[in-house]
Amino acid sequence: MSKKKIVVAVTGASGSIYAKVLFDKLKVLQNQISEIGIVMSDNAKDVWYHELGNKDYSNYNFRFYDKRDFMAPFASGSAGFDTMVVCPCSMGTLGRIASGVSDDLITRSADVILKERRKLILLVRETPYSLIHINNMKTVTEAGGIICPATPSFYSLPKTAEDIAATVINRVIDLVGFDYESYQWGKNH
Repeated sequence: MSKKKIVVAVTGASGSIYAKVLFDKLKVLQNQISEIGIVMSDNAKDVWYHELGNKDYSNYNFRFYDKRDFMAPFASGSAGFDTMVVCPCSMGTLGRIASGVSDDLITRSADVILKERRKLILLVRETPYSLIHINNMKTVTEAGGIICPATPSFYSLPKTAEDIAATVINRVIDLVGFDYESYQWGKNH
């Protein structure tokens, strides 16, 4: 299995626990990753602090890029990043991606991933969806992106908030293509 070059963007949507659980799993999977870049919006940092009560995102040994850094390698298709995960993905970010508005590093990177026909996974976090949201998800899907709603499952009988978030993040890990053992319906019960 070839190693992944992955971009993770964290937006200001509620659901920082999803980003935290994803970061934790990526640490475990580092032997399957050749390069990882993280972009967090200012709102993402504020929401993380509000929801999780800390700034522990800065403790992860990943390379973080400023959302205005258009010199980041994944701002160009020539850098060969094969996957981008936006976790959580706000409806504003979804709308800008669907419209092709590349006004920051998050939306520029998503645009690059789509134009290069690589894997874009948007962990959308909103409820309920408006017709605008649904149409934007349709547009991104038609462009080759994958919409992965932050909708947990309960088959595995999760006990903690992190366990609940992991039911979604394990799906993201599967979608990226990592070799990782997680709960599978029909196999684990």
